[in-house]
Amino acid sequence: MTAPKLALATTPVAQAPVDAIVVGTVQNGSGAALAAGADAVDEAFEGNLAEVLAALGATGKADEVVKVPTLGKLKARLVVAAGLGKPAEDGSITPEQVRRACGAAARALGSSKHVVNTLSTVDLQAAVEGTVLGAYAFSTYKSDAAGAELAKVDLAAPAEGSTKEHRATLKAATAIAEAVTTARDLVNTPPNDLYPASFAERATTLAKEAGLEVEVLDEKALRKAGFGGILGVGGGSTRQPRLVRITYKGAKARKRVALVGKGITFDTGGISIKPAPNMEVMSSDMGGAAAVIAAVVLAAKLKYPLHVTATVPMAENMPSGDAYRPGDVLTMYGGKTVEVLNTDAEGRLILSDAIVRAAEDAPDYLIETSTLTGAQPIALGNRTAGVMGSDEFRDRVAEIARATGEGGWAMPLPEELRADLDSRLADLANVTGHRWGGMLAAGIFLREFVPAGLPWAHIDIAGPSYNVGGPYGYTHKGGTGVPVRTIAAVLADIAENG
Repeated sequence: MTAPKLALATTPVAQAPVDAIVVGTVQNGSGAALAAGADAVDEAFEGNLAEVLAALGATGKADEVVKVPTLGKLKARLVVAAGLGKPAEDGSITPEQVRRACGAAARALGSSKHVVNTLSTVDLQAAVEGTVLGAYAFSTYKSDAAGAELAKVDLAAPAEGSTKEHRATLKAATAIAEAVTTARDLVNTPPNDLYPASFAERATTLAKEAGLEVEVLDEKALRKAGFGGILGVGGGSTRQPRLVRITYKGAKARKRVALVGKGITFDTGGISIKPAPNMEVMSSDMGGAAAVIAAVVLAAKLKYPLHVTATVPMAENMPSGDAYRPGDVLTMYGGKTVEVLNTDAEGRLILSDAIVRAAEDAPDYLIETSTLTGAQPIALGNRTAGVMGSDEFRDRVAEIARATGEGGWAMPLPEELRADLDSRLADLANVTGHRWGGMLAAGIFLREFVPAGLPWAHIDIAGPSYNVGGPYGYTHKGGTGVPVRTIAAVLADIAENG
């Protein structure tokens, strides 16, 4: 996917000889009202643009896109009205509303050569992110995709702030959005092309292009170091596991942050095999790994004053004569033992190894993200991640997740569930003997490998990382790139506030 070329508009909107001008509409009691930034376009319609849109059925609801031919009233061929939904009681519009409207407009204008967007006058960063993500298309494996992408978008500058500030916002927002598309590309790559070794190679390429340090452990190095969880899960595949470590050392780094992401490149469930329907979606079981790889590269691009290391375990969970079995006991990295009761609860096993290794760097914070449990979408739906961990940092991450528009909800780690992970053979079992609180039990399992006193957060993205339905806003079918923007915002918050 080639992102559209973005620039601040230098020509007055009404005089721009472009394919389309994007304006915003909001819902009100009588239909759709024009959002800020549409004045010049409305003047060309003699103040009647809202009436024209109403005649075409526009309501201003979220994700609505209505196209109006200009018929020579403007140099642009079309006016595209993107719905923002209902404003707040004070009339304000949230960044997420702008982001979604710009995404919907970008999807509707997919093959246009040149577009001007006025919603950037409401929120420039959100407009940039929504436009890039809405214009996203994964066409690597399509033979007829040429010319289907939005080519260039000029963004009208907000009234407040200097040109220098607007350019800085444009640059940073573009980098954030492109990091999300990097994660999407990785998630959308089919498992015959993305497996532990090739995933490690792609991660290495991304890291080295950003000037970062990279360490890759193959199966021999993993065995020598005692990464029993990763080896156990990955042993059933002919495509052996890897552990990738990517390190960014920012100038005048104030804090150390460890990132850990689950990298199961395909999950059959192993011996505890999954049902066949929808198993193809399990190629997305490395969404957490994709997110932390993209996030550490983004941290380098934005030059955060932090020391950030991403520790990424990669394995393919397959059934074979070499696969681990229910009843096996694995010795994890660091020495703790785990009785395997279900080989489809594999993510927590590779993550435990990675968490222990990441904690050896003595980080100030640890953020782990994974498509960990089917219980997450049952509890919270497909768009809201469950956030667990140490109370204060968990709440901080969940709040930031909601502010970015990616969504997150703080969840507890009830102590009564810990006893359900007791094992008759080992230090603990990898699942409970019941289906109650499965997302929470997984978080409790991971907590066993986090050093006491380390602020940490586990973000379960089993639902939000992959959209199995139709597109909406700036989200397409397939990999979403969640929670790259959340992690980036948390890193920025730590950089600023400690």
